Amino acid sequence: MTAEFLLDTNVISEPLRPYPNSKVLKQLRKHHLRLAIPSVAWHELLVGCYRLPASEKRSAIERYLKEVCLPILPYDSEAAQWHAIHRVRLSSMGLTPPFIDGQIASIAAVNKLTLITFNTKDFKHFQDLSVVDWRL
Repeated sequence: MTAEFLLDTNVISEPLRPYPNSKVLKQLRKHHLRLAIPSVAWHELLVGCYRLPASEKRSAIERYLKEVCLPILPYDSEAAQWHAIHRVRLSSMGLTPPFIDGQIASIAAVNKLTLITFNTKDFKHFQDLSVVDWRL
């Protein structure tokens, strides 16, 4: 099965929360064969983990990250071009979304995937991008 959904960092890390959202967990289970992770979100998760001191929490996060067996999609030349075009367009409108959000949006767009995030407002100004919040 091929990927249909690209998970933002906050969705990937939801199962690690003390009280994860049951709707999100259900969707993750339901679509597990159609999920992918953007390389830049994977980077964010690793940085967050490696910042922690040696502890049970860090060990649990490291185990979880090793168990997440999803395709990791790159920020490649096609994504960089898409991102550049939209960054210039948004800048001309006086908007400056975080660079990493543009990278995530571009990976979703060039791979024709629906972006799953809890921060839909952060992506609302990107064109040609399908964005969904699985908590709703």
